[in-house]
Amino acid sequence: MSRRGWLLFGAMCVVWGVPYLLIKVAVREIGPAELVFVRTALGAVLLLPIALARRELRASVRPWLPLLAYTIVEIGLPWLLLSDAERHVDSSFTGLVIAGTPLVAAVVARVTDRAERLTAGRVAGLLAGFAGVALLLGFHAGGGGPVALLELGGVVVCYATGPLIIERWLSDVPRYGVAAASLVVGAALFAPVAVPRLPSLARHVTPGPALAALGLAVICTALAFVLFFALIAEVGGVRATVITFVNPAVAVVLGFLVLGESVTWLTGAAFALILAGSVLSTRRRAPAPVAERAEPVATGQAADAGAGVEPPRAAEPSH
Repeated sequence: MSRRGWLLFGAMCVVWGVPYLLIKVAVREIGPAELVFVRTALGAVLLLPIALARRELRASVRPWLPLLAYTIVEIGLPWLLLSDAERHVDSSFTGLVIAGTPLVAAVVARVTDRAERLTAGRVAGLLAGFAGVALLLGFHAGGGGPVALLELGGVVVCYATGPLIIERWLSDVPRYGVAAASLVVGAALFAPVAVPRLPSLARHVTPGPALAALGLAVICTALAFVLFFALIAEVGGVRATVITFVNPAVAVVLGFLVLGESVTWLTGAAFALILAGSVLSTRRRAPAPVAERAEPVATGQAADAGAGVEPPRAAEPSH
């Protein structure tokens, strides 16, 4: 990759690794629904001008039903569940659980697409990954309670399902248009619950949670989409999705350094199993050799086709 590609990659690993820490801080004083509204509303305000300038918004709202479904599955429901769960569990634990999203995505892809084969390598990856999740959940079974664990499970299923909606019904819709429109719809969905509570919230919230909510909206939502789309344009979709395997480690390190959360060798072992399982379960065979052509491959996406790793279908969660 180019130097610019590495810089974008590093920035994305941090930008989508820090939300778990910020959510943990924000929900100390801000309710889950209010936090999701602030995040979606401010994110929409920042991304809408870009989508309008690129003339991508109109095309994104035409398939309104898939857009609504995508907003609920990829933004509204998982962000709400994530915010509520982090009132009871550590941010580092949350990041590791979400790291299992590619595992669920591989299963969902197999169920919904018969062309997706479960090879021996993929099965081994799924077993290793789910063993890591089981080890993680078993180690933390006494903390947070079953409701929080179920909420995190719901987040994983949502993040694994959302990209399928993009792939099947919104694949031709411009990226900035989808991002901006989904944030607008998300803000509209949460407005009836959140807006009446905002005046009281503004009077009582302290600087820490307020800045965390602002950071979620500006850095982890609006800026994150801009950087991610730039990363895809620079290095191709396959390489860009590798951030899925890195940002959980960022979440663990930040939780340990900033919040003093517990990190043990069991945490490391669980993450290693989840990481290995995610990579193996999303691998695909390299394409058969073809005769050399006179013309070079024109796009980064085409050049990535022989990399041997299929981009996880859940690699674009909005965290």
